[in-house]
Amino acid sequence: MEATKWNGILESLLFAAGDEGLSMKQVCAVLELDEHKALDVIMELRNEFEQNQSRGITIIELAGTYQLVTKKEHAPFLKKLVESPNVNSLSQAALETLAIVAYKQPITRVEMEEIRGVKTERPLQTLVSKGLIKEIGRAEGTGRAILYGTTKEFLDYFGLKNVNELPPLPENIDEESMEEDADLFFEKFQQTLDTNT
Repeated sequence: MEATKWNGILESLLFAAGDEGLSMKQVCAVLELDEHKALDVIMELRNEFEQNQSRGITIIELAGTYQLVTKKEHAPFLKKLVESPNVNSLSQAALETLAIVAYKQPITRVEMEEIRGVKTERPLQTLVSKGLIKEIGRAEGTGRAILYGTTKEFLDYFGLKNVNELPPLPENIDEESMEEDADLFFEKFQQTLDTNT
């Protein structure tokens, strides 16, 4: 197979792997190449990205894996994208999820779903991509679930110095009123949104 085809296949594989990247062992196994040849393909694709100014991505090796990343010179533009999250374009599900994270952080996805009563995978992805929440650690116990919290961009957008400045919630909310709890989070959060936009 010619080199350009290997490059295209490798680019597809790295894109599909996302943030997890691919180890050399995985690249060798999928492409059915020895390590020396696989490294040649990786380096050739990386050189192609680096030399072509019209490409916005490149390849890095991080902790033993190869990943697609954006080029450093485009950082100012990416920063603008993250620093100006358009919260008004968020769905109600995303806003409810954001309110729950803001008030209950650090919190796992399962705990959010218990409060909302529905899946939160898609709203979480939206909020992370807009830079409003991020992974801040792992929970103790089986599975070590990811813990989420708000970001500096979240605080900046809402004009807060820290999360303690969020409107206080009544202290008499019990665990049995999960649905009311979520409604209350959203109502308080919407008030903050309205006064800051």
